Amino acid sequence: MTQAFVPRFRRPLVVLLCAQLLLAACGATEPPAVAGATRWPTPAPDSRLQVAQTVPNFEAPSATHCARPVQTYETPGMARVARDRRELADTDAMKDYSLRRPGSPSVSAAKSMPAPAAEPLASASAIAEAAAPAAPAAPRISGGLQPPAQAPRPANEPVTAGMVDDNADFSEYLAFRGRTQVVHRERDISARYLLQVRDARGAVVPDAEVAVQAANGAAMWARTDAGGRAWLHPNAFDKAQSPVYEVTVRRNGRQSTAFLQRGQKNAVDVVLDGKPGTAPARARLDLVFLIDATGSMDDEIAKLKTTLRTIADQVARLPSRPDTCFGLVAYRDRSDEFLVRRHDFTNDLNAFQGVLDALRAAGGGDYPEAMNEALNETVHKMSWRGNGTTRLVVLLADAPPHLDYGGPQYDDDMVAALGKGIKVLSVGASGLDKQGEYIQRQIAQYTGGRFVFLTYKEATNPASGPGTQTVHDVGNYSVQTLDKLIVRLVSEELGKLPAGG
Repeated sequence: MTQAFVPRFRRPLVVLLCAQLLLAACGATEPPAVAGATRWPTPAPDSRLQVAQTVPNFEAPSATHCARPVQTYETPGMARVARDRRELADTDAMKDYSLRRPGSPSVSAAKSMPAPAAEPLASASAIAEAAAPAAPAAPRISGGLQPPAQAPRPANEPVTAGMVDDNADFSEYLAFRGRTQVVHRERDISARYLLQVRDARGAVVPDAEVAVQAANGAAMWARTDAGGRAWLHPNAFDKAQSPVYEVTVRRNGRQSTAFLQRGQKNAVDVVLDGKPGTAPARARLDLVFLIDATGSMDDEIAKLKTTLRTIADQVARLPSRPDTCFGLVAYRDRSDEFLVRRHDFTNDLNAFQGVLDALRAAGGGDYPEAMNEALNETVHKMSWRGNGTTRLVVLLADAPPHLDYGGPQYDDDMVAALGKGIKVLSVGASGLDKQGEYIQRQIAQYTGGRFVFLTYKEATNPASGPGTQTVHDVGNYSVQTLDKLIVRLVSEELGKLPAGG
């Protein structure tokens, strides 16, 4: 298994300090690489208490294929746990009653009887939910107010959406952050540099591993996208704001090092030494739908069910003929039947369509949902394929995450997603408030993705039908149907791959 890596952070600090002095004296932007041994540590959990993070908080993607049946895993919610406890209590009561009837076996004999095998939790709940009718939408509460009830839209009505690229218009994104005061997890992205990796022939190098390290030991990790690029945000991992960073890049046994000096030109170019590797005959795409499955998402889930086949067929016909793996992660909240239900990657589209068709929108209650937990499982527990894969997540949600639960936090996992080369396309559904928009755009921008938002004929009235208007704080966007927009974004990403891959 390939591991995410750490460059030579144990060399004496004088090396980088001397590099800094050379930069100041000569005006150079990239001091020469310094020879030394590379250490390949075992990844360890991230700790927000550490002054400097010197090992990644993730394991590198390493799966080799997705030719497998759908495998489902479930984290139960409190509703499921409470029901199981009631059923267990009822079973114990009936057993106790039967043991007291004349002719019944003794208590000691009953206790020695083997217990029946338990049915897998995920399978049982999935079957039960699939058989049940869709539950009515639960009320959504934001700021103590409930939004007015909305009539369901016609089944054949298209869903329209717009899109903004906050990395392409970064100054406007910073202005949006400055004027939007909401509760969130802060990562300072005000200092930003574009890393571009090419080989000796000038061809882009996709899915190259990147490690960026300061002299104080603070470090971050990334993987280049299909165009050989990655956005680096030094302040997001180094509060000391070191003047110089070592940037180490590797791919398929080749490795090169460059230096990033704070305040230099925005781009960092790295040429990967050695003979270029052979590009795969087909592009490889891992595509996950990460979906808020609470009651208010009924319309969006229904539309995704009817358009998945169209999306898959159009992706399959792209010029790169991608070998595509599909995954689904659905989430609700702690009080619901399940917290997170995860369906690992498969290339069996019919089976994948089946698990999507079985998904029902239900539960919720309060406004925030378990997005933190679901994003954590998406990044860390899905069987992402290894070198040479394009990895995308389509996050479809109409509410922000609970920030009061503790446990996983979305900013830690968006950092890990960048390290694993996972881009998030955040899709804001109807009812998404300012906090939800802010957080979805944080995740998309940091991972190199886009923010997508549903549009309507009347911005504040989703029941008004498809149109070009939105309540979100965006500008300069075009509108397409949601399925075509998703295919467009996938196509643009795969279109960046070098010839042959």
